[in-house]
Amino acid sequence: MPARLLSRRAAGAVSALAAAALALTACGGGSSGGSSASGTSGSAAPSVSADSSLAAKVPADIKADGTITVGTDSTYAPSEFLAADGQTIEGFDVDLFTLVAQKLGLKASFQTAPFDSIIAGVGSGKYEAGVSSFTVNKEREAQANMISYFSAGSQWSTKKGNPKNVDPDNACGKNIAVQKATVQVDDITARSKKCTDAGKPAITIDQYDAQSDATAAIVSGKDDAGLADSPVMAYAVKQTNGQLELLGKVYDSAPYGYVVKKDQTDFAQAIADAVKALIADGSYTKVLTKWGVQAGAITDPAVNPSAG
Repeated sequence: MPARLLSRRAAGAVSALAAAALALTACGGGSSGGSSASGTSGSAAPSVSADSSLAAKVPADIKADGTITVGTDSTYAPSEFLAADGQTIEGFDVDLFTLVAQKLGLKASFQTAPFDSIIAGVGSGKYEAGVSSFTVNKEREAQANMISYFSAGSQWSTKKGNPKNVDPDNACGKNIAVQKATVQVDDITARSKKCTDAGKPAITIDQYDAQSDATAAIVSGKDDAGLADSPVMAYAVKQTNGQLELLGKVYDSAPYGYVVKKDQTDFAQAIADAVKALIADGSYTKVLTKWGVQAGAITDPAVNPSAG
């Protein structure tokens, strides 16, 4: 991803961020095994009625119990993260896919999972869908059907005032925080190679299991800066009450995609059509506006857009 873009939390930084730590969690991995229903923050999310023509395209094994089991990395605020109770999964991804499920005549049950295990989990049948700010790319489309629903780029952040004078275009010799298994890992690795090819010091790339841990490392000063999906970094700056600031501009924008099995093409199209219906009735915009991420809205959800 830039898309989602997890080591254990730095104790000092996390204690300082106690109130915000759970809210800072996304596209990477989280602890596995936990499960919770969707939650909301602030104003209530809208609800929608089922569309019988779309519901007819839901695979029988998913339709059987009326619930779609969703794998998500609940460390990626504001996309998907744990609420203050430490159990309820909330975020704009959660609210939006809950509406998608309603359009399909289903309820969504979100299960916390390590980010880099979700697509494989969908393929094996452990999850019936993956919703975790997955950036759509050809590699992922080779493993599963992906349905675009949002657009995000990559964004850097650093401590307020940029005390280490980090330049995203020349971060040679700096310590940079990213979440494991994200597109940002590839990004920063390529930047480091450019440094060494030019005879400059390599970038020290610190990879964290959770985006919340990467954010905490920047706040504590362990790392000089970090990069993640643009809505995640913007939310982190807000939640850390001015301890961080955004660095440079958003770049490499690409769609996020829902994930379903590779052989469920009709189901994938039904999900795309459900998103189109939410766009048409205004509930899509309501969800994004609720979370302050309306800049990432799209108008043309599609199945496997990279392959088109």
